[in-house]
Amino acid sequence: MTQALDANKVQAFAGQMMSILNHGMLSLMVSIGHRTGLFDKMATLGPSTAAEIARAASLDERYVREWLSSLAAGRLVDYDGRRGTFHLPPEHAACLTRSAGPNNLAILAQGVAEYGSVEGAIVECFAKGGGVPYEAYHRFHDLAAEMSGVVFDAILVDKVLPAVDVAGRLAAGADVLDVGCGKGHALNLMAKAFPASRFVGIDLCEEAVAGARAEAARLGLTNVRFERRDAAQLDTSSAYDFVTAFDTIHDQADPANVLSRIKAAIRPGGIFMCVDIAASSNLADNLDHPIAPALYAVSTLHCMTVSLAQGGAGLGSMWGQELAQEMISKAGFSSVKVERIEGDLMNNYYVARA
Repeated sequence: MTQALDANKVQAFAGQMMSILNHGMLSLMVSIGHRTGLFDKMATLGPSTAAEIARAASLDERYVREWLSSLAAGRLVDYDGRRGTFHLPPEHAACLTRSAGPNNLAILAQGVAEYGSVEGAIVECFAKGGGVPYEAYHRFHDLAAEMSGVVFDAILVDKVLPAVDVAGRLAAGADVLDVGCGKGHALNLMAKAFPASRFVGIDLCEEAVAGARAEAARLGLTNVRFERRDAAQLDTSSAYDFVTAFDTIHDQADPANVLSRIKAAIRPGGIFMCVDIAASSNLADNLDHPIAPALYAVSTLHCMTVSLAQGGAGLGSMWGQELAQEMISKAGFSSVKVERIEGDLMNNYYVARA
């Protein structure tokens, strides 16, 4: 028997879908505004015409005008139809410009295009299984470095390290390993702040390692080195006082093995800090999470699939606090404490003692 439709619910959901489509396209416009520097430039201008904004930003007027029209229709910028001027309100600039630091949400909008670029390959995985490898993502390391970098710059040395009780050890001189270091910004910040300590970063991607080495060279750091290495092959024993993993464990093909190898690499009394998405392992408990739809989508389009591409576990970015604590404990750590750090709304900080 065909169920009668509730016309009001149909209309409401159609409205929701229109909003999703509008916001999805606006996300691409926000990404363009960030990458071109248009938001940063508009934040320094009063109400201006498209031509004035394009001239100030040294960009093509026709593209800037169409971009501004989209943002005006989406109410991201104010438009004065009588004067033909556009203006970025300071309250919006506080969420869209580089000067906003970790509050710059425009950085995140870049992910829509990056993850969307592999949609065709993901669709094939739905039919055939398997996954999409890291190499298919053309800007991922740059994007990840920018997203995490603003947070590292704001809180890593001054807030995170004191909160997890390692700042004193690093000041005195310690051996540190960063697993899945990416382009190495976190490790380079620590190496600069704590010259008495010795730092090693490992990552599977040669491009990321090259970027990390280049930054270390620019900073003149001599107490840090980076290696192209699979964390699953980590074979050192009791070599480090402090090991970090910033949003990388859930991407691993065999995360349980990597956690066990990290435990073996830490000296007795040492600390492992695993930074990962603050969420529950249970979908029902995440339904009211403010960005759960985006996080599960990112997991589908990147985190889960890159693990599955290696024949791995496919934990995904929303593996959650309960499973993270369980797996870290099973790796042999004596205690696992969960910290939240002011300035990082996205992540839990799992502090495990060897």
